[in-house]
Amino acid sequence: MIRLAIAAAGFAFLAASPAFAKLPLLNATCPGKIEVHADEGGPIYINGKEAKLRVVNDNYYEARNSKVTISLSINPDGSAAVSYTGHGGANGTVK
Repeated sequence: MIRLAIAAAGFAFLAASPAFAKLPLLNATCPGKIEVHADEGGPIYINGKEAKLRVVNDNYYEARNSKVTISLSINPDGSAAVSYTGHGGANGTVK
């Protein structure tokens, strides 16, 4: 019974841990003075504040704060593609 409780506690810890493992180190500037930074492994910061991260799959993430959504896609070669949607529907890609 004790082993079951320890295993359940370990599983709960793993389930609650954020899954950032594939995020690359990234710095990008989007139009409208939107600064994006990701540490290798996460988290993602928008204008210096940690954003809420949604992991869609191992290659696609969305980071959001109150005004901006950053979409981060990891290409097969490991490079990142960044796009944004801002206040009032402003959007674009970062090259």
